[in-house]
Amino acid sequence: MSNVLSMVIIGSGPAGFTAAIYAARASIAPTIVEGAQPGGQLTTTTEIENFPGFEEGITGSELMEKMKRQAIRFGANVLTTSVTSIDLSQQPFKIECEDGETINSHTVVISTGASAKYLGLAEEQGLLGRGVSACATCDGFFYKERVVHVVGGGDTAMEEALFLAKFASKVYIVHRRDALRASQAMQQRVLDHPKIDVVWNSVVTKILSDSSGVTGIAVKNTDTNEISERQTDGLFMGIGHNPNTEFLAGQVALDDEGFVITSTGGRTNLPGVYACGDVQDPIFRQAITAAGSGCMAAMAAEEYLATLES
Repeated sequence: MSNVLSMVIIGSGPAGFTAAIYAARASIAPTIVEGAQPGGQLTTTTEIENFPGFEEGITGSELMEKMKRQAIRFGANVLTTSVTSIDLSQQPFKIECEDGETINSHTVVISTGASAKYLGLAEEQGLLGRGVSACATCDGFFYKERVVHVVGGGDTAMEEALFLAKFASKVYIVHRRDALRASQAMQQRVLDHPKIDVVWNSVVTKILSDSSGVTGIAVKNTDTNEISERQTDGLFMGIGHNPNTEFLAGQVALDDEGFVITSTGGRTNLPGVYACGDVQDPIFRQAITAAGSGCMAAMAAEEYLATLES
């Protein structure tokens, strides 16, 4: 594209599509670069029951498709490619895409999300949404009176376990060491909980499944190397998230974990550059909070564009 666009949105999850809907309705005609995972992480979730307006629930893929069609209906343009590099050193911003296209834009909204960390087991990806999850808040409700395991030893794992204990009959935390890394307060809450036990000095080596999904896990003791099988209905990853900010190459202020630092309206340290969704939210990571931040980023960008025209 040789002309200069008003707004480019990088990423196509609930944050990116909501930003596009608001921008398009404001006659900005944004361009969305979908990325390697169109629809974002939400497309790996089978059933969503906590997004307002869908009383019977909706799958992540269906919700993202609806948001995409809504954005296009109002005039958004969707590019099925990924961003490989970006130059934010001067206006207009220059964006290089995987398909060789170069885009210039007055504003950029970063909504590239954060990828959950997984164990790297061969069975993981095929069982996402079928017993393997990285979001207890999203999927915990489906494990009422069932047995689940959580991998990890930090605050994230403790939070996942405590939330799951509201529904599951039993929660086991699998931790590779003999002591947890979580804050003392979080540790105590977990260790005192009657429905939570810790499987010490252990790592998950294999996920067992049948046609219905996860049925168990193989666990190796790190002291004895003995491998045993444990029955479980769900395996939750509590080992954190990696924000998808590598392509920014230090051009935008990031925190120690790589999340984009934002102020009100998703504003970054660079005028005309905004961030929304999980890429700037290490705490909540919910579809509804991502959508809300996308709305704010689009409105803040619209306000900024108005100053360029005046």
